[in-house]
Amino acid sequence: MKDPEEFYKKLKEQLADTSLWPASYLYKFIVPTNTEKIEQIESIFDNLGSVIQTKQSKNGKYTSVSINVRMKNPDQVITKYKEVAEKVEGVISL
Repeated sequence: MKDPEEFYKKLKEQLADTSLWPASYLYKFIVPTNTEKIEQIESIFDNLGSVIQTKQSKNGKYTSVSINVRMKNPDQVITKYKEVAEKVEGVISL
């Protein structure tokens, strides 16, 4: 796996260059289809006024979770990515 800190550093630079903050940001995650894992992701974005959509893969083995939420700045975006990676086992961030 690539160095996560390097990934976050690049992401922060891209976010700072491409958006005026605060801005809406679309997170996309893939998790093994499991109600508990999906609820863990949803709870991380609770009380932020986020719009959450889930969609199962064709065979039902995985679920994609898309979250559109207004974030204050690139640091807040990255903090949420890290929180999901820490708390949800088997998650893939896109």
